[in-house]
Amino acid sequence: MTTVNMLQAKTTLSRLVDAIESGAESEIVIARNGKPAAKLVPLDAPGKKSIRFGLAEGKYPPMDFEAFQAMDAEIEAMFLAEDPPRK
Repeated sequence: MTTVNMLQAKTTLSRLVDAIESGAESEIVIARNGKPAAKLVPLDAPGKKSIRFGLAEGKYPPMDFEAFQAMDAEIEAMFLAEDPPRK
């Protein structure tokens, strides 16, 4: 880990970035008045997240549109803190 002062970092920023990109340095600490203020590290490419389809498959019973709409009264009663209608 290399530490450089602010003035040196300003004047040699492109060389510092080259050192990070090439792997010559794993991180460079930039100090202000002798105290660490920032860290220059390589930017890792974010991993591509895969999309997982079908996570809820088989967890819920199949339902047609009419059965789905019939649940509206029950849900409305829950929001209004009423007793749900009896089936």
